[in-house]
This record gives sequence, structure tokens and C-alpha cells, in this order.
Amino acid sequence: QVQLVESGGGLVQAGDSLRLSCAVSGLPFSTYAMGWMRQGPGKEREFVAGIRSGGMTSFADTVKGRFTISRDNAKNTVYLQMRSLKPEDTAVYYCAAVRLLSSSMPWTSPTDYKFWGQGTQVTVSS
Repeated sequence: QVQLVESGGGLVQAGDSLRLSCAVSGLPFSTYAMGWMRQGPGKEREFVAGIRSGGMTSFADTVKGRFTISRDNAKNTVYLQMRSLKPEDTAVYYCAAVRLLSSSMPWTSPTDYKFWGQGTQVTVSS
């Protein structure tokens, strides 16, 4: 049974930092691309950041330079470090996984991902 469990969300003030974690079980973690998506109030779910099995990363323009993504294959965990948070970063953040069978497979859209966590709320007050 595949499980993705996010943690680390909370209420912070604008300008603060927060680190989200996602613990994964039930799949060969090191071979999967991992992503973080978010869905803000009244908005569609959007890609935030992703990291391929080899370490290549990708970020949405809205978070580039503020967020970093990393993975610890020994702990089957992926992290999202968020800095300089803004009220518009308020959303439910989801961790997701996909096995990329070729280098040409897409991995920067929520629809590219197969397995999902339940999400963790991040609220940034102004």
C-alpha cells in the first residue's frame, strides 16, 4: 500500500520560513520523481516544485528563489523548504509521486503524478 504523509504545515507570518516533509512508503522511493503541489482557496491545484530521482529540480516561477526541494532516499522523505513566505502562498500543500519511465515524461504538472498524500495546510498571515 502506497502512503505519502505530509507534515510541517502551520500558521506563519509573512516573511517567515517553513519546512514541509513528506514520508513515503510502499514504493521504491529512490526511483520515483517527487513533487509538491498546492491548492489555494478558490484556486486550481498547481505545481510548486519537483525533484527527479537523479536530483534534477524544477520550480514554479512564483516560488523560484524562495523555495527549495530536496530528498533523502535513505529516509524515503522529500522536503520543501519555504522562505520569505507570502500571504499568496496560503494553500493546502500536497506531496505526490510518479515513476518516470523515460526522460521525456512530463513531471511539472499535477496531472503528471500518480500517488498523492492528504495534504498539509499552510497559512501565511500578512
